[in-house]
Amino acid sequence: MRGTRSQALWLATLGFFGGFAGVSIFGPMVPKFSQLLALGPFEAGVLAAIPSLTGSLLRIPFGAAVERLGGRRPFLALLGLANAGVLGLLLLLATAYPAHMAGTYWLLLALGALIGCGIATFSVGIAQVSYWFPKRDQGGALGTYAGLGNTSPGASTLVLPIVVGSIGMLGAYAIWFAVLLAVTIVYGLLVRDAPWFQLRGGPQPVDSARLVDLGGSDLVPGGGAIDGLRRAAAVPGTWALVFFYFLSFGGFLAFTSWLPTFWHEMYGSDLRSAGVLAAAFALISALVRVPGGLLSDRLSIRHALSLNFVLMLAGTLVLALSGSFWLSLGATIAVALGMGLQNAIVFKLLPSYVPGAVGGASGWIGGLGALGGFVIPPLMGVGTGLLGGPEAYARGFLPFAALIVPAFPVVWWLERWSVGRRQPTGVSGLPVDRPAGPPT
Repeated sequence: MRGTRSQALWLATLGFFGGFAGVSIFGPMVPKFSQLLALGPFEAGVLAAIPSLTGSLLRIPFGAAVERLGGRRPFLALLGLANAGVLGLLLLLATAYPAHMAGTYWLLLALGALIGCGIATFSVGIAQVSYWFPKRDQGGALGTYAGLGNTSPGASTLVLPIVVGSIGMLGAYAIWFAVLLAVTIVYGLLVRDAPWFQLRGGPQPVDSARLVDLGGSDLVPGGGAIDGLRRAAAVPGTWALVFFYFLSFGGFLAFTSWLPTFWHEMYGSDLRSAGVLAAAFALISALVRVPGGLLSDRLSIRHALSLNFVLMLAGTLVLALSGSFWLSLGATIAVALGMGLQNAIVFKLLPSYVPGAVGGASGWIGGLGALGGFVIPPLMGVGTGLLGGPEAYARGFLPFAALIVPAFPVVWWLERWSVGRRQPTGVSGLPVDRPAGPPT
């Protein structure tokens, strides 16, 4: 076999980190574009959200495409599109910013959509890593991949202002493009598809046990992209995991964008300090996915879903009702831990609940779940506007708290559904080698 599990894991992590970093450089420019183009609130909101929107929706077809194409080609296609978007933004800044930006709104939307392709690499990497690692080890592998890859927004938020202050905006964005291009080249040259994809079309099929001996996973892809999406959609557990990820990862994206304004408006933090506090939240939530994934391989996680939602709900309510800076800071840490651990567990559960369509399920979960980053902030904004008052940005957390409440009965339903399909369980307390399908 060409390639190894560790090589596939670290290259996928590097590729996702680079793709996500490309998105991180678009957001800081939106206020400047809004001012130069005299955009209204709706137009500015669409411009700010367009990378998250395309990056979320494209996770669905590209994640499912792994079932037929393997991970390398879909991942490279998305990185190539993200490179084109960052290069286009760099050329626009070099030739038109700031004096000649009139009439460039639709071009900016197109560039933002291209840059958002970097986010969509996530679901491809999830499926790619899953087909390299046996199910018993996937919690740690997927936690490492997603945890380190998701540090990109927090790291970019901390580093970008320093680089801009040192060499100027154009130089900083040129460095960002060079890094993304280098990541794409390294990934393309070194990554290999999992053993099943290398062996397909051979003289005889290889069973799942033999795949593990060859350094791959005990999961076998079930068919093409559309078929993978269809089969994953037919498994009720897929939609429970979509809802969980909508709250945990969509909430992570929403809080990352909401917290700078919250700290500034609620406690008078200067904009730089507010940005650092938001970056700290993003880094904690991302990094805790690594130990969370490793622990899910070794400990029972049957009750962890509910406990993580308790952390998220309690922390969100404290943020909404507290008037203490330090209490609110502690609450953001609680929310970050709950979201990060939940994100890790969702993808640990995925191969056990949908073993026959991992690519399709990762597309649905990663795509529709990440769409929460596009949907939740406007809901929080509506809450802020309706409640008003000096503490409006704190009260804006209440709509998100309300979204968490239905998660508890869904966890209870998922447990009963899994019991109906139960076979012998492994050390994590999860069913093993269970065929996809409705409960019997």
